[in-house]
Parts: sequence; structure tokens; C-alpha cells
Amino acid sequence: MGFDDDHPPSRELLADCVHCGFCLPACPTYVLTGEEMDSPRGRIHIISQVLDGAPLPGAAQLHLDRCLSCLSCVTACPSGVRYDEIIADTRMQVERQAHRSPGERALRGAVFGVFPYPRRLRVARALLVAGERSGLRSLLRRKAVRKHLPGLLRTLDGLAPALGARERIAELVPARGECRGRVGLLTGCVQSVLFSPVNAATARVLAREGFDVVVPARQGCCGALSGHAGREEEAKRFARETVDCFERAGVDTVVVNSAGCGSAMKEYARLLRDDENYADRAEQFSLMTRDFSEFLSLAGSRATRGPVEMTVAYHDACHLAHAQGIRAAPRALLEEVPGLVVREIADPDLCCGSAGVYNLFQREWAGRLGERKAQAVLATGAEALVASNPGCLMQVRAASEELDSPGHAIGYYHLAQILDASLCGTPLAQPTSAPGG
Repeated sequence: MGFDDDHPPSRELLADCVHCGFCLPACPTYVLTGEEMDSPRGRIHIISQVLDGAPLPGAAQLHLDRCLSCLSCVTACPSGVRYDEIIADTRMQVERQAHRSPGERALRGAVFGVFPYPRRLRVARALLVAGERSGLRSLLRRKAVRKHLPGLLRTLDGLAPALGARERIAELVPARGECRGRVGLLTGCVQSVLFSPVNAATARVLAREGFDVVVPARQGCCGALSGHAGREEEAKRFARETVDCFERAGVDTVVVNSAGCGSAMKEYARLLRDDENYADRAEQFSLMTRDFSEFLSLAGSRATRGPVEMTVAYHDACHLAHAQGIRAAPRALLEEVPGLVVREIADPDLCCGSAGVYNLFQREWAGRLGERKAQAVLATGAEALVASNPGCLMQVRAASEELDSPGHAIGYYHLAQILDASLCGTPLAQPTSAPGG
């Protein structure tokens, strides 16, 4: 009834935990409930019990499912406990052995049958666009109507951004001026369909900074969503396809503008460690993967920055700050923009509740965390929120619109869009008001 023999969580890693409690105030679910079993050290205790033969389905599964895998505890832990590896191996076990209701299985099947596949997601996008043009979406977003909608439909509608025309990118965006190198750009699944302007902005900024940008047309999902949910074989398949794709592209570096994707790609070596055909290639691929801000920071700025007169709040995406350890680089890039004022958010290390597709599977918990983060963002008085992860931007925007007193309408921008506005003069989209009615 415990874990199976396929890479169970390591007893040696579990033994590193001295139960000091430093992880407690860093853990979003513990902050919400104060329940020990919803803390990292509580989950480590649960995992140890399951290793000793306790049943996984039931209470153990419940508390493990509630973990966001935000990895804030990894940053907070003075003993260096590798909770990231522990929870990654545990999620694979949970997904293989979980007891889920027919409704839960149907939801997970639908999410993972659509979201990692850009072609299928484009069909969903077309339906959203039709809903916007017909006025149906505006009707559904009236508060008098929204309160009667099923919770999942309300969540999906709230998360979906307003959709303009898709911005397409050439397979090669040449460097401006003297070429400094050849980089590949991951366009992603959700990012490529719902946030194409972010990818276009990323390519323009990299080109302005002197890099040839290769955008392989046949690329797809990197596997981050699947891996985050413990869907091991699916994550491995996407990882292999991504490695193959960028090997064919012949690039020096793979640049990623989504924190969750970058974190997953840097872990390919571990994910594919048992695959004799990919283990070494995956390790090399992980080493050549760089977050957008990390890459620009290491390369150094060359292009002239123009002014962007705006006050922004910067949000640390968990899989950038905690999983990749990148905090200073995006802030430094924002500070280079003339006229831009950057404000910090209270409790910056606390997750916003997005966490891959956590906000679809654990809607109540994600909603409470999103509301907390939205209130902290609005309290800064900033005109816009800037982040390096599309899921965070969707989550905080949706949560701010659910507040009874949302304050002022603010903009939601990726770091690449701010830099694009500064380097290329690309206008930023205007903030939209929360739905009324």
C-alpha cells in the first residue's frame, strides 16, 4: 500500500529534515490553515510513513495534493533539505496510485488533453474570441451572473486573458547590429496561444541586444505542466521532443520567458536520467537553458533604453525565485529603464496560487492565495504588475477582479513587454477595468 519501486522518495533526503520549523511561515498552505500536515515538514513526515508501508490514497494523498510545489521552503530551509526532489518523486508516485473521483479524473483528462497542445488550445482560443465578439463573455462576467456559474467555469473565465490578434514570429529574427550569438526561443504551449505578444516582445528584445533568435516552428510543450502534476511519462515525452527540436536548431543557448518552463527544462537531466538515449543530451540541454532575465543579465545590456514613465510592482514567480534562484536579474533590468519606478510587494515569497494548473485542481486554496497576493499588489499603488511567468499574471489579475473593492484598474505585463517598450517603443496595452454589473 506504500510507494512502488520506481524512484520512491529518498530516505536519505528525508533524513536531512531536522523538523526545525523554519519552513512553516514560508509555506503558503500552512500560512492559510496552520495545520502541520499542510506544511513541508508535515508532508515529509507523511512521506516517511508511506515509505514504511502506510497507505498513500486517503489522508496522505489529500495533504500531498495540496502542496503547490512552490519551493519556498527550499529557500527558507537552513539545513538544505531538497524538498524539490522529494516532492517531485512523490508526485510521480501519487499520480500512479491516486484514488480520484470520476469528476476529478475527467477534469484532469480535459486539462492535460488540451493545455499542452498548441493546436488544441488554439481551438479553445477561437471559442474565447467568439465569446468576446458576441458579447457572451461580457455577460458572463457580470457579478450578478458570475455568482451563479459553476466554480470551474468561473475560474476558467477569470483566468483567460482578453485576447487580441495573435502576433506571429518569423523562424529567424536577425540580430540588430553586430551579432553576439545565436539563441533559441521556447514559445511554449499556453504562452504561444494566449500570450503571443510576450513571445514577440522577447524576440524583439533579444534581437535588439544583438542575438539571432531562432524560433523553431515545430516546437511544442516542454512538459512543465505534466511534470508539475506528476504525469511522468507524458513529461518525459515532451522533454525528449523539446531536446530534439532545439538540437536540430543548432543554437548556443535556449532562452525561456516562462519561469515554470525554465525550471522544468533545467531539470531534464534528472527527469531523463534513466533514458540511455537522452540522459547525456538532457544534461547538456539543461546546462544551455537560461531564463530570459538571466540570459540578458549575463550577456550585459548593449541597446539604448528609452523612457517608460510608469510605476510598477514586481512579482517574484516561485519557479524563478525559489526553483532557479533568480531574483536580482529582473530587478536590475527594470532599473535600467529610464522613468520606471519599481515597488516591492509585501510577503513577496508567498505563492500567488497559480502553480501550474493548481488553480484549476485546488480552486479554493488557489483563490485564497490569489486574493492575498492581489491585495498586496494593489496596496503598492502601482500602475502595473510585472512578472516573468504568464500563470502568475493570469492568477493575480483574476483574483484582483474578484475582490469586492478592487481599487484602480492596473496593467499586467511580462518583463519582456516592459523592455520591448523601452528598447523598441512598442506601446503597452492599456489596463482594463474589473467586470461590473
